[in-house]
Amino acid sequence: MAHRNSTPVVDLDAVRAVCERCSIQDLCLPQGLEKHDLERLDSIIERKRPLKAGEYAYRAGDPFQTLFAVRSGVVKTYILEEDGEEHITGFHFPGSLVGMDAIASGIHACFARALDTTSLCEIPFQGLDELAGKLPGLRQQLFRLMSQEIHKDEQDRRSQSQTAADPRLASFLAELSQRFARLGYSPYDFRLKISNQDLASYLGLAPETVSRLFRRFREKGLVTVKNKQVRIHDLEGLRRLGHLDGD
Repeated sequence: MAHRNSTPVVDLDAVRAVCERCSIQDLCLPQGLEKHDLERLDSIIERKRPLKAGEYAYRAGDPFQTLFAVRSGVVKTYILEEDGEEHITGFHFPGSLVGMDAIASGIHACFARALDTTSLCEIPFQGLDELAGKLPGLRQQLFRLMSQEIHKDEQDRRSQSQTAADPRLASFLAELSQRFARLGYSPYDFRLKISNQDLASYLGLAPETVSRLFRRFREKGLVTVKNKQVRIHDLEGLRRLGHLDGD
């Protein structure tokens, strides 16, 4: 887990985190909604017990009924290859909406599994669709999040198409740092609860290559990793290596 910058940590699992006081509302569907509209959105959201590590939000082949907003923890999505191997399609952190890829087909094509204790907001899509038709701000936010998801997929494909392994990992770490910063956590010191095997699958690399890259990044003074705790020493260097521009 990352460390917040002079911001008190709120235990979202200890209270019923309604949208109005949720710490990730600026990254999620409630962004920009008025209080009355927030209450209407909150009325359709279900908050069940947190998932334990290894539990599923949904499985491939399940009918699509619900979007999931990650409130805390990490969810990985993956498909199963013919040989039974997992191919990781994404890691989803607080503020992410999971399940949007199934809107068109009505069937989930991948698995969504928690990597650690994970709290989710379950948003019935039929209710969300009806509500979005009445609330222009909510409809615009839903479109914005869908657009972000498409843009992220394009970035992932561009990153993984790079022949060199170094830019793939550097880009992933730099973008993860940016996400933690948006959540109010330190962009330089955070816990990465992702195994090298899962990270390798996502980046299209071998697990031993990922381990070798982390050693190389440490030798270059870019990043050190100890017991899953990531400390970034040269964020701009990572961004340059990952061919990332802008903030």
